[in-house]
Amino acid sequence: MSLNSRAKRLGSAAMGLFFMGAMMTAGTAHAQQADEKKWQPSKGEFIVPAGPGGALDTAARMISHMLQKEKLYPNLVVVNNPGGNMAIALNALDKHKGDGNYVMTSISSLMNQEILGKIQHKLSDYTEIVTLFDEYVAIAVRANSPYKNIHDLIAKFKASPGELNVGVATSIGNHIHVGLASPLKVAGVDISKMTVVPYKSSTESITALQGGHLDVVAATTPNLVGLTKSGAIRVLAIGAPERLSEPFENVPTWVEEGINVVPSSAQGVLGPKDMPKEQLDVWVNMLTTIAATDEWKAFVAKNHWREHFLGPEATREYRAGEYKQIRSVLTDLGLVKK
Repeated sequence: MSLNSRAKRLGSAAMGLFFMGAMMTAGTAHAQQADEKKWQPSKGEFIVPAGPGGALDTAARMISHMLQKEKLYPNLVVVNNPGGNMAIALNALDKHKGDGNYVMTSISSLMNQEILGKIQHKLSDYTEIVTLFDEYVAIAVRANSPYKNIHDLIAKFKASPGELNVGVATSIGNHIHVGLASPLKVAGVDISKMTVVPYKSSTESITALQGGHLDVVAATTPNLVGLTKSGAIRVLAIGAPERLSEPFENVPTWVEEGINVVPSSAQGVLGPKDMPKEQLDVWVNMLTTIAATDEWKAFVAKNHWREHFLGPEATREYRAGEYKQIRSVLTDLGLVKK
């Protein structure tokens, strides 16, 4: 082979290596550009359909705190939008269609308001991100009440369902009302004839109980811890699958009392309508990360909630089952328009 031919062959090989290297460099650059274009949470809002200080607000602030602590979301501000049977909060979320920088508390009561016709929004139109935990409704009376256990109270409701004044917060037909009515319905009480009085908050309803204006209160467990410890109230039953920790360790569940109902209310995170999948995936990963931390687990346990982590699809299925149960109870309460 001539020297000229060899040079040509070497030249061709060198050119091939050059183009191969150029293609690899271009591919790496393209991948880097794709990573740069991948959605990254920056500055956003966590909308809470209730005022500050309650269970919904407390959970949202803990989520925001954990996301920032884990360096997952640099600036997520909790914004309280109470009122309008949660419609005000949903309207705020509607302003940010398809934008994952705006999320909201997902709670079973949204379906209650939808079923009751109090809002025009449908939970199924929004993007379910995850379910995080279940909260439980407890039934309480004053310490000096003649009703020593839940069966005493059931017997009274069966004999005179409208005689006792029962307090709930914050509205007739919400998850606390259903958490009370659901097991009583199974126990044979005519729940449509009960006298249920709505209060603006569980703090107000419990104060009314202590003052003798109410005979019974239904409330979620965090609201009852202090008065249970002091002995000012007696908790008769809790709608949990198993007994809770102190100070509720001696309070039976409905199932223990022979009433096979666990009327829990699930809480999680809801995204706006038409949220892109890549944004949904980022949110699921972030919330999966914080839910696995010891700090989050301790927070859930402290509030006497139960960890119940579900992804988007499982959450949609779970909500569908809840919807049927809630609608059934609200219909028996005579609250569903025909």
